Amino acid sequence: MPKLIILGTANAIPDENHENTHLAIIGRQRQVLIDCVGNPVVRLKQAGIHLNGLTDIFLTHFHPDHVAGVPSLLMSMWLLGRRDPLDIYGLHYTLDRIEKLMGFYEWDHWPDFFPVIFHRLPAEPLTLALRSDEFLIYTSPVEHLIPTIGLRVEASQTGKVLAYSCDTQPCDAVVELADKADVLIHEATGKHQGHSSASQAGNIAARAEVGSLYLIHYDPQSESLESQAQKEFPGLVTRAEDFMTIEF
Repeated sequence: MPKLIILGTANAIPDENHENTHLAIIGRQRQVLIDCVGNPVVRLKQAGIHLNGLTDIFLTHFHPDHVAGVPSLLMSMWLLGRRDPLDIYGLHYTLDRIEKLMGFYEWDHWPDFFPVIFHRLPAEPLTLALRSDEFLIYTSPVEHLIPTIGLRVEASQTGKVLAYSCDTQPCDAVVELADKADVLIHEATGKHQGHSSASQAGNIAARAEVGSLYLIHYDPQSESLESQAQKEFPGLVTRAEDFMTIEF
């Protein structure tokens, strides 16, 4: 049975107990990192995820608090002797910039560097991005300050569904992405352009008729997030915490 590990929960400004928001989906055959921040080698080790066990990376958008760890991760994998290919998924906008970023490090001259396969996803609703025996991952564009995707993960054996809004202001795309999902992980940065408050996240959860709501990408100093969301959503509301695990 696949599980999701929440590796970080903070918005763009982390603290000693909350790393920037990123996640991992762990199955028997595929281990998927969703965004790559901070010091990825240390964070993955703390979560019990073997570095060379990663098979895929989804990059939701090209903001530093979501992709700044990519060069460090790739270099660490290379130095530790990785040989297996690594699949990286994202919008054209995101992956074009990742390739340019890695170009500054002249990664094409790193000797015996392992294959990296870029999967440029269309900016279309519910694009099937990854299919495995255990789960399917769909992506949809959401409404942030730059091109950004949210994710929908469907477990093949149990039929359970988990949706992740990523950074977004309230939009119909997330309602569709999370339609009747068992779990919605929704950002709660605050009522700012390109972002959502906890109350707005609750409204989206109610409209999507999800089973439960986890609030993420929040200010670690913020309070009363759950109560704000509960005013809009009658189901279970949980403030996500670093290293929390959700099985589905």
